[in-house]
Amino acid sequence: MTAISLHSRLVNALRSAWYEPTPIAPLVTFRIVFGLMMAISVVRFWANGWIREFYIEPEVHFTYYGFEWVTAPGPVGMYALFGIMLASAIGIMLGWRYRLSAALFFLSFTYVELIDKTYYLNHYYFVSLVALLLCFVPANRAFSLDMLRKPTLAAGEVPAWSVTILKLQLAIVYIYAGIAKLNAEWLLDAMPLRIWLPAQSHLPVIGGFLSTAFAAYAFSWMGALYDLTIVFFLLNARTRPWAYIAVIGFHMITWMLFPIGMFPFIMILSTLIFFSPTFHTRLLERLAAVLRLRLNTIPRPDTSNTTKILPVPRIITGFMAVFIVIQVLAPWRYLLYPGDLFWTEQGYRFSWRVMLMEKAGYVVFHVEDPITGKRWDVMPGDYLTPIQEKMMSTQPDMILQFAHFLEEKYRAEGMNDAIVRAEAYVTLNGRGSRLFIDDQVDLTQERDGFRHKKWIVDLNQ
Repeated sequence: MTAISLHSRLVNALRSAWYEPTPIAPLVTFRIVFGLMMAISVVRFWANGWIREFYIEPEVHFTYYGFEWVTAPGPVGMYALFGIMLASAIGIMLGWRYRLSAALFFLSFTYVELIDKTYYLNHYYFVSLVALLLCFVPANRAFSLDMLRKPTLAAGEVPAWSVTILKLQLAIVYIYAGIAKLNAEWLLDAMPLRIWLPAQSHLPVIGGFLSTAFAAYAFSWMGALYDLTIVFFLLNARTRPWAYIAVIGFHMITWMLFPIGMFPFIMILSTLIFFSPTFHTRLLERLAAVLRLRLNTIPRPDTSNTTKILPVPRIITGFMAVFIVIQVLAPWRYLLYPGDLFWTEQGYRFSWRVMLMEKAGYVVFHVEDPITGKRWDVMPGDYLTPIQEKMMSTQPDMILQFAHFLEEKYRAEGMNDAIVRAEAYVTLNGRGSRLFIDDQVDLTQERDGFRHKKWIVDLNQ
């Protein structure tokens, strides 16, 4: 095959994946499933009392760098935000005022997640990204209240990019999760599964197996293999049914063994988008029959012209190109920092590193009045919730933020330029506890940012 023909095939493949028309059914199924799962998630969050526990009761919130302006709006404001989130999730599911619903859900959900990084989870990041993408894709042009309200919206086909971009987002999650597992601690030491799995030894039938080292190594290797290959099996029509069985099995096992909430169900249902348009059309027809809806709520694709293309505004193509570049490059930013990634966590978030480490720590803050020379200790638990204290004690940027919180607290009490040092000890993946932060550094003189935090003690020091 010549270089010219290879280039031609690549161009045609990209053109097909982006501009050519594709049946709308997979996009509609994704919209309904995503909206339903988000509505259930919001109700679950509300019912468990987590709105008050996580965002109203805490005295301190650990904001993200650059988003310090994102603050909890008080009890009424927080419940209003979750009310908007619930209503907009239902709007997405039903395709009612779809663009507005998608935008409101993205803004309200993302705002809540930016209030406190204590509760950062990869699947929250995934939800924000998908919600952003839904603001652009025309998922309301079939099987929606918008289409019934305005019949001219109806379409049996959409530009292929609107389905491709969602598949690509799922592929990035899986493949990068697999790449992240290609490290010595996961593959050669079976960490942290050698710590976590024996804790489930009480389970019937499989409990004894989970307590063995073999189980930890088997789960580690199979987990890496699954993440690295599952997308390619889902893309192939012949292997897709078996691959989807593997998707269900993998996520249900992780759900049973680990407390990871709704994430397994979100991934199981989102992965349906890899199935053929015919599969989704039949699925929607069955749903229409159950709901006693007219079949013309599912417009048929136009098959009279297989060579046509659908126009895509340049601004959307440009935005999606930037989106893809960021998603592909961001997980590699950790290479810009020295030291062990799991220890420093510089470049760890937003990179699809899922359940790769067991980390625990203890920290006490030493405060000194530079004028009187008086010194005293501060225990974080006096100001933080248990989960905030747990997460803060192993994450350098949160330790720094708490030191600045103490500085501001004492300044408000009339003490200027308080000196705050942290004495922190952390254990990582079964290692013995060791010094984490240089306890001679006045953290009030340090600033958060993207530069390397030199006051983190090297793991091997």
